[in-house]
Parts: sequence; structure tokens; C-alpha cells
Amino acid sequence: MALVDYSTEGGVALLTLNDPPVNGYTHEMMKELDAAILAARFDDAVQAVVVTGQGEKFFCAGANINMLKAANPSFKYQFCLHANETLLRLEHTPKIVIAALNGHTVGGGLEIALACDLRVARKGAGKVGLPEVALGVLPGTGGTQRLARLVGKPKAIKLMCEGKTFDFDVALGYGIVDEVWVTESHGAFMGRVMEYAKGFTTPGRAALAVGRIKRAVQSGMEMALEQGLAFERELQAELFASEDAREGISAYVEKRAPSFGGK
Repeated sequence: MALVDYSTEGGVALLTLNDPPVNGYTHEMMKELDAAILAARFDDAVQAVVVTGQGEKFFCAGANINMLKAANPSFKYQFCLHANETLLRLEHTPKIVIAALNGHTVGGGLEIALACDLRVARKGAGKVGLPEVALGVLPGTGGTQRLARLVGKPKAIKLMCEGKTFDFDVALGYGIVDEVWVTESHGAFMGRVMEYAKGFTTPGRAALAVGRIKRAVQSGMEMALEQGLAFERELQAELFASEDAREGISAYVEKRAPSFGGK
């Protein structure tokens, strides 16, 4: 059985963490997630990515605690390093990535979601938080860094040191979740997520530009302003040379809807 299911639909790759009941990740799952991210990156037909969890109860409960208990310190270090590299690969892929929070999203599960560009959640489906302090450790798959960049240092320190979990509506108020949707069922939620993701694909949206906007923000924000602006200019020059830019500008002048090709 695959630990990460991979499928595509209408220009969207769906990556599903699949180790019920809590979809906790092992090194084996992280390797499969890494491979799935690369598959989506190299597939020109894929223009957006959705990451979710199997079932209706958990997006992901984080690292498999039994695996960590049995591992030696060297393995734990390499495990964290590879997880960091995998989530950086997700951030650096020039295609928008949406986390579909279908259930509890805690610990390393939230850290995976934080590495995505957008996070949408099903109302009432679960809790969210970084409770690692209760285990005597810190959020070690990017949580300390990404949460602080998202909500600010004081709020991030408070949330992680208190270790509380909270519902998606509270997470929306903190800015951790971008949207909370009311849906009748898990299936309806995932259907809405996929339609939302398709809204970032061609022909209606310039997916090439969407991907470069993501790269400009994700990488540029880690640079000094002058270097970030230089990076932005390089990405803009790439887009100006694209067929999509010519189509977008022509459609604007001709007062018609553009039809983008992703090139």
C-alpha cells in the first residue's frame, strides 16, 4: 500500500497522506511524499498541487511517535534533515500548493501544511496546533521558522510554548488557515478543494505567472530587499518572454477574456 497516493485531475495533482488512522509520517512516508512532489514538479500537465490526508478524521498527526521512540539519535537527525529538505522542495516548486485540511492537523502535520502556499479547512473537522512541547521537544520540521514568519515571533512563541490545539476558526483568526468552508460531507469538501485548485490553472488563469509569483514570495522573502527585487525582475523578464504574457496583454487591449496556455 502506498503511503502517499498520487493522482491528477484537470491540471491538479492530488497528494494524499495515507497511513490511517492518523496519517502519521515515517521516513518511508516522507520519501514517498518527496517523490510525489518531484513527480508533480516535473509533470508539465500539472499546474497546481493539493495535499490532504486520507479519510475524514486526520490530515496528519505528525511524525510517528513509535518510530521515533525506537530510533537512535543519528537516525532522528537524518530523519529531520530529510523532512526539512522535502518540505523545502514543496516550497520551491513553482506551482501553487494548497493544503486541504480535512481533519486534525497537529504537530508535524501542521508543519507540512505550513510549507504549502494556501491552507483551506473543513469547518468543524478537527483541531490544529503544534503541541510538541508536551513531548519535551520542539516543532522540528520547520514549525518554529514557518509559524513565526506567518504569525510573528511573539504569537508563534506563545502558541508553541503553550502547546495548545484549537479549531480551524481560531486558526483562521491567527492567519494560520486562509479559509474555512462549511460543507455537508468530506467528499463535498474535497470536490470544492479540487475546483478551487483548478481556478489557478489554464486556460482561465496564467499558471506560469502564478508559479512565479509563488517563487518570488517564497524565496524573495528570505533575501534582503535589494536581492529580492533583483530576483523579482528576473522572474518578470521570464514571464514577459512567455506566450501567456503576450496573450494576457493582447486580451486586455482587445477587451476579451484571455485564454492562457501555460507557456
